[in-house]
Amino acid sequence: MLLEDGHEPICTQARRQRRRAPSRIDRDGRRCALSPAMNAEASPTQSLPFGDPTPLGLLGLAIGCGALLPIAFGVLPAEPARAATMFATAAWFCLLFGAGGQLLAGLMSLANKNTLGGTLFTTFAFNWVMNWWALSEAAQGRAIDPTVILCVDVTFLLIFLVLTYAFGFYSGLLALFLVDIDLLYLLRLGRHFTAPASGAFHALSIAVGVATLLLMLIALYLAFALLLNPAAGRTILPIGGPLFRATPAPGTDA
Repeated sequence: MLLEDGHEPICTQARRQRRRAPSRIDRDGRRCALSPAMNAEASPTQSLPFGDPTPLGLLGLAIGCGALLPIAFGVLPAEPARAATMFATAAWFCLLFGAGGQLLAGLMSLANKNTLGGTLFTTFAFNWVMNWWALSEAAQGRAIDPTVILCVDVTFLLIFLVLTYAFGFYSGLLALFLVDIDLLYLLRLGRHFTAPASGAFHALSIAVGVATLLLMLIALYLAFALLLNPAAGRTILPIGGPLFRATPAPGTDA
């Protein structure tokens, strides 16, 4: 409706502004692409069935990484029985926190119509189930087939390279989070083609441990930011802006 002077009433203008598509990045760092609020598929007025599961998935990932650190750095007991116990203990942390926490977060994210975050968490969750199985086999003194693992690692690397690019449209820190995962798979591939007793294999193993530690720390930072910033009502741990700019949808403001 227009007034006699050709202008709209202020209340009509306000309603239109509320209906505009939300910006892809909340500059105060309270939201990220892993959160349902950052999914462009969700309506700004839509009621979501679950609260934001992103911190749950990130904390589960961090705990799983923490359990893997001694093994990743090669700090293994000399006694076979104690080494088997270490493998078995880490296996259960990988299953419950790495796989369980991320699977729950992924399914809740998908229910919240957050396709990007839900895809990342759910895909990574099944990979943590494989970590559990591999460690359980190691605890029993059995090895897994390296050729199948090589093919799967190449597939995962391709998947996470694409996800890295996608998350770059939301936050540089999120892109760094995915770059670290990409690096982990590259290092794993490097070890596959290196003799186990060589110095190069040892160096690659140390690099895997460092990348695992970095992944744990980045996951903790993101989880703490998503928990602390909304609780405090201000930015305590900033997440930062995007690396890339998305093309605005037709009919929306840039």
